[in-house]
Amino acid sequence: MQYNVQAPLNVAASTLEELEHRVRDDLACLCYPPANWVETTDSAEKVHDVVIIGGGMCGLVAGFSLLAGGIRNIRIFDRSPQGFEGPWLTYARMETLRSPKQLTGPAYGIASLTFRSWYVAQFGNDAWAEMDKIPRPMWMDYLRWYRKVLSLPVENNVEVKSILPEGPLMRLTLAGSGAKEATILARKIVMATGRDGMGHPNIPDFVAGLDRKFWAHSSDAIDFQALRSKRVVVVGVGASAVDNAAEALEAGAKEVRHLIRRKEMPQINKLMGIGSFGFTAAFSKLDDARRWQIMNYSLRTQTPAPRGSTLRVSRHDNAYFHFNAGVKSVEQSGDELIITTQDGSRLVTDFLILGTGFTVDPLARKELEAYADKILLWRDCYTPPAGEENKELGNHPYLSADFSFREKEAGTAPWLANIYSFNAGAAASLGKLSGDIPGISEGAAILAREIAARLYQENFEQHWQALLDYSTPELQGDEWKASPLPDAEQIQSQQAEEV
Repeated sequence: MQYNVQAPLNVAASTLEELEHRVRDDLACLCYPPANWVETTDSAEKVHDVVIIGGGMCGLVAGFSLLAGGIRNIRIFDRSPQGFEGPWLTYARMETLRSPKQLTGPAYGIASLTFRSWYVAQFGNDAWAEMDKIPRPMWMDYLRWYRKVLSLPVENNVEVKSILPEGPLMRLTLAGSGAKEATILARKIVMATGRDGMGHPNIPDFVAGLDRKFWAHSSDAIDFQALRSKRVVVVGVGASAVDNAAEALEAGAKEVRHLIRRKEMPQINKLMGIGSFGFTAAFSKLDDARRWQIMNYSLRTQTPAPRGSTLRVSRHDNAYFHFNAGVKSVEQSGDELIITTQDGSRLVTDFLILGTGFTVDPLARKELEAYADKILLWRDCYTPPAGEENKELGNHPYLSADFSFREKEAGTAPWLANIYSFNAGAAASLGKLSGDIPGISEGAAILAREIAARLYQENFEQHWQALLDYSTPELQGDEWKASPLPDAEQIQSQQAEEV
């Protein structure tokens, strides 16, 4: 039977309170959360089985997946204030999400946890049918509700400064107003740190030496009102570049010019065309050549900015798209910037916004800086064919199938297997399972299962002893009566009677 996924919900909750009761009933039917089964670690200091760094979408669904698997001795830290985790209300500036509204996101296979259930409970089926894309701030409202209804234990205003091995465990140094301890111990660490979670903003060399008041990266906190009546140049034409251009135009910028290296506008989101359960399941099992082939092609063709975001810019008469105009150099002259493009053209502007995205670079992560050079990268183990080289892709960590780091040289950093890159850095190895809405629940399910397997294997002797020690009887001894076997004479007599 084929269902119409856009048909009205016939028995939808009519209030958020009703939906929350439904969620709790669903969880009760699924026996959530099950009892903790993980054996305790012999240590004078409390040891956490899993610490999740990041309380945004990835961290929330990772936490839920672990709790659903009976791994309850966990903590989730986020450096942001409560309700402002992730990019949604900080540097994300699009009006709506790119993802189709019906995608289930972090619902983890539970219908009552989907955005659709949450939305329809408040606004009804007709409003759902009329909505095109999900407004960005509304997605954050949904994630706040998701955290609340699941009682996920996120601790805000806590920053993890360093992660260091300590015997078989990991020592985390904490900071921030929400930190309850200076350091803690953990067996496993999940870096659910989002888009920039395995690197940093991509800052081109041409801004080196410029006064910081004249430029910003799209992920910075930008005072757009200060750009009123100013000339603005935006480098790039991806989603973040376009969204920041729109903000500047709407704040009253005199002009906004996109400088774009490409000769023409990217128009097709290639990975959207092949997304499926099969692709998600198979990607990590493909050989290196095929994984590189897919991700390199996707990066080179570039994901275009959403149609709505692009129209948000182009409807302004003072917005300009300049193609084949890569930046060669930028000079500061008084209160102006003079930009020279690759073809020798020059233009003058008041402010520069870098819509240049993020780069994956484990060596840049401060938490891992004591041993980041020991992490195996794609460039260490795969040499692409001529013409298929990609420095950005080569910087991705070469992860195991469970999202954990691998050593560049065997035996030099075995603790890396206890750190899981559940963020954008996993894309080259495992696909889009730990950052984008479409595959986040599948990724969390894999992560939880693999962590559970590792925790069980590490404590096998304790589990084996528990098996030997278990002595709770199911039968009490009064359910049967023992009968003696008949002797040969009784059997012959019975047979004679039957004849």
